[in-house]
Amino acid sequence: MSSLRAFVFRMRGGLWTLLFCIILALARVTRLSFLLGLPFVILGQIWRFWAAGSIGRYRGERVGAEHLVTWGPYALMRNPLYFGNGLIGLGWALMSGPWAICIFVAAFALLYLFVIIPHEESFLHETFGTEYQDYRSRTGSFFPKTLPERGRLTGPFSFSVLRKSERHTLWTTLGGTFLIGLKGFFL
Repeated sequence: MSSLRAFVFRMRGGLWTLLFCIILALARVTRLSFLLGLPFVILGQIWRFWAAGSIGRYRGERVGAEHLVTWGPYALMRNPLYFGNGLIGLGWALMSGPWAICIFVAAFALLYLFVIIPHEESFLHETFGTEYQDYRSRTGSFFPKTLPERGRLTGPFSFSVLRKSERHTLWTTLGGTFLIGLKGFFL
């Protein structure tokens, strides 16, 4: 199972692209649905910027961490990058109609909740032990369990990591949103 999880983790970008293509194929975009989904896409990308800049290192195809990040959005939840992805994907699904929403929610839950996140959490538990267990006990996976200690929402932030790691995500988000809008308004 761990080799399957490692494979899915490496392929998560491609799987995200496949999921987007399915959503785009099913899209029945209206002006209202586009406007309903757009705030989720924008908020998701902003949230990802905050999370990516807080990590302090570029993410790659393998799970890794030099230290346990517990500040910034990580003080609120353990998976803020995936939360941002979820908001972006939900925005695209809302833009695209009910079938797209159902497929997105099912695929997101299957990939992230049952495969990718357990793979990462296994690594973090093995690497950081009780430090990670303590962190896990006070933070939810996607939603806060409690309000973080004063000052935990700020911490080291790297614009160079943000530029390196989120440039692709930003272009993907803009391109995906443009394609959904194009299909809805011109095709």
